Formats: sequence, C-alpha cells, structure tokens
Amino acid sequence: MTTSRRSFLTKGALAGAATLAAPAVVQAQAPIKWRMQTYAGAALGEQVVKPAVDAFNRIAQGQMEIELFYADQLVPTAELFQAMQAGTIDCVQSDDDSMASPTEVTVFGGYFPLGLRYSLDVPALFNKYGLKQIWEEEYAAVGVKHISAGAWDPCHFATKDPINSLADLQGKRVFTFPTAGRFLTQFGVVPVTLPWEDIEVAMQTGELDGIAWSGITEVYTVGWSNVTNYFLTNNISGAWIGHFFANMDRWNELPPHLQELLATCFEQSHYYRQHWYWAGEADLRINGGKLQLTTIPDEEWKTVEAAAQVFWDEIAAESEVKAKVVSIIKQYNDVMVKAGRPYRF
Repeated sequence: MTTSRRSFLTKGALAGAATLAAPAVVQAQAPIKWRMQTYAGAALGEQVVKPAVDAFNRIAQGQMEIELFYADQLVPTAELFQAMQAGTIDCVQSDDDSMASPTEVTVFGGYFPLGLRYSLDVPALFNKYGLKQIWEEEYAAVGVKHISAGAWDPCHFATKDPINSLADLQGKRVFTFPTAGRFLTQFGVVPVTLPWEDIEVAMQTGELDGIAWSGITEVYTVGWSNVTNYFLTNNISGAWIGHFFANMDRWNELPPHLQELLATCFEQSHYYRQHWYWAGEADLRINGGKLQLTTIPDEEWKTVEAAAQVFWDEIAAESEVKAKVVSIIKQYNDVMVKAGRPYRF
C-alpha cells in the first residue's frame, strides 16, 4: 500500500491536533499536613489564631492543611519548644517565656516589665530597630524558624480583692508569666504556674488570688471576669511580644509560595489581634459591667517603673545578646519619650 502525501499530512495533522487537545492528566498529590499548637485555650484561640489558620487552609486550596490544637492538647505549654524542635509539632504560636525556649531572648518574650507601652512598639522594634534579626538568629541556632513577632495583649491584674496600693499586692498568689513573676516578687507577689485551662477553677477554689496575664479584653472573653471582681488599670507592660514558630526542617520543606502564604496569614493574625484588643480594652472598662476598676496612684507607681529599670540592667548583665536587646529597648524608649505626644504622655 502506498500513502499519498495528502493523506499523510491530513492524518498526521489530525493526530497531532488530537494530541495537543487532549486534557493534561494531573496527578493529585496529598496535601502537606502540619500540626500546630497554640498557648491559648479554645475560647481565646477562636480569636487569636483560628481565623488565621482557617484563612491559610482556604487559600492553600488543598496544597497544605494545618490542624490546630489548643493549650496543652498535645503537650503542656512548657514543653512546646521541645516538641517543635523534635518535630512532634510542626508549628507553634506562643511567647518565648511560656514555652521555655533555650535562647538568650526568652526573657523578653511575654511581658518584659515596662519595656513596651503600646502595641505598635513591638512591630516597630522588630522591623525598624533590629530585633527581628536577633530572634531569627537565636532560633535558627536551635533548629527553629522564627516566622514573625507581634504585639499581643497588655498585662494587668484581675483580682478578687481590690488593689489600690503596692501594699495590696503582698502575698497575692497570681497566675502570670515567668519573667513577670520574677519581677513582681519584689512587691510581695507569689507567682503561680498552672495549665491555662485550670485558671478559672483555681480562682474559684482560692488557689489563686489573681491573674496578671492579659488585658481586660481577654479577661472577659475567656470567662475570668466571672471569677474576679477588680481590674487594675496600671499595667506591667502595654504589649506582650508573641510569635509564630516552625520546626526548621518542616519550614525548609515548604515551597516558597506556601512559606510566604503562611507568613502573611500569621502577620494578619497579629494585626487582627491588635485592633481586637485595642477596641475591647476601652469599651469593656466602661461597658463591661462586671469588673470594678482600681488604680495605684502615679506617684506610687513610679516605684515600679524605677524597679523595672534596675531589672533591665540585671538582665543585660547576663549575656551579650541580652545586653544588646536591652540597649535597643532603651534607645527606642528614649526616642519615643523625646518625641512626646502622641507617642508618649
């Protein structure tokens, strides 16, 4: 049989067209699965982390899924760092202090006393004053990726009995952060460490006299306003430095677009938290209806502010890295004070 040139060209062209028109067969790949645990209990987690995780899972469109666990569900909060470092947990939302990070910057996580007055102090310090690089280097040295830092809640006392002077703090058993507790012992406070979910019951049973963990927004949100009577308007810190972290190997395995998406969703979480807290702090003081406000007079509170400066120097003397961070905090605060209104009053 012979094949004409016309027949060959016609059949060949049709076959080629059919090949080109055939839909590509895409091999479905199982999504990347991460387990993430937060320091926050379920009630608080609904505000401070779940929206970001839900958004990430939607936008990732099946390429990656994060399964979220709340405080102490997989491991106790104090073991979060070890679990993440070992890869038992892929990602963590916490401050350095609560999860006992073995780094030189751990003492600054949570509430470094009176080092931060307003929520915008945190992103300013990390993005413009060099703290971001210090944190990244400290965590990379121990196999953990520091993804981002944000300004979380302020630190106030919520108590059963009124606090109108420093003398009223004497002997009070208070749930608080390690560094804040270390600072407050000089004023007679007895720091108590308990699982986050046990705090409400501990207040009811008398195991605790108060909580120095958050602002009033969280006190109402998680139910602590049901077991306390008073809220002290003086704060130990105007902003808590909190972070998102990941196991370094798991992070490096992600394609760049998922790394960027993860970082973006977490950054949005920090921002949401800022305005959620900010709006609640004023509104709940006036319209909350459950807690009575108390205040330690400014002249007496200056004793606490002076003690904080001494505490900073004590921390700075412990290592070169700590000294560098304290120096940056001092430099930043000096600029803010000199700038005056509206930055400092």
